Amino acid sequence: MNVMDDERWMREAIVQARHAESLGEVPIGAVIVRDGAIVGAGYNLRERDRDPTAHAEMIAIRQASERLQAWRLLGCTLYVTLEPCPMCSGAILQSRVERVVYGASDPKAGCAGTLMDLLQDSRFNHMSPWTSGVLQEECSALLTDFFRRLRGR
Repeated sequence: MNVMDDERWMREAIVQARHAESLGEVPIGAVIVRDGAIVGAGYNLRERDRDPTAHAEMIAIRQASERLQAWRLLGCTLYVTLEPCPMCSGAILQSRVERVVYGASDPKAGCAGTLMDLLQDSRFNHMSPWTSGVLQEECSALLTDFFRRLRGR
């Protein structure tokens, strides 16, 4: 993948994040791409579904697995607007996602380099290389603006 491809697909993840925002959810979005096509997409639905596992990545992984009829997401890249948390990092490893690209770092729960690096821990039987900071300003602004509006209420 090249930088232009990463930006293209991150823009698609941002579209997903805006869907979450329109529902009053924290604006985080994800897409999973294989062979130049989106095979899974998701956005944060924790509040609506009252489900702590309804993160953008988890929803995208489920959708991609269903679409591809496989739990192993070989050859897939996950694009997500916010660095994956421990739960999502675990699901990424379990589903064998080949690569992860994220926009904004997460200083409170980031497990792709910020607090720890679960995705590159050689003790696991799979590792997913990651790239950070793709459209970072746009991804960060989505979250900053959302929480600023929330605090303003």
